[in-house]
Amino acid sequence: MTDASQYLLVCYLGAQETGEPVSPGYVADELERSPSVTTETLQRLERRGYLRYEPYEGATLTEQGREAAADLHERYVVLSTFFREVLDLAEPDREAMTLAGSVSPLVTERVAETLLEAEDVEAIDVPV
Repeated sequence: MTDASQYLLVCYLGAQETGEPVSPGYVADELERSPSVTTETLQRLERRGYLRYEPYEGATLTEQGREAAADLHERYVVLSTFFREVLDLAEPDREAMTLAGSVSPLVTERVAETLLEAEDVEAIDVPV
């Protein structure tokens, strides 16, 4: 569900930002996709039970979709923070959006641990 996961995550973020239903135009703009591709993907997510989609109205996450999207959001936040704080990437959020659906929970956990360790190291006052 790699590419579709981006759509699910954007629907989740859009629901938090503006409420539901999340308009297909919002999703298309956020992912820089065409309206037709966005509609097809939202319909595919609907068939899989992740959301309800009404043309021209938008997408409303189901309970299954909300749970899956919350998990994706956790991965997205960890990756985005890692890409920003450790790798100093120019577009950490976009990179995280691209990879959130491809990274396992184990990798996400390890990256989060690495971030916490880096914070602990920075917090230690080393005398010079």
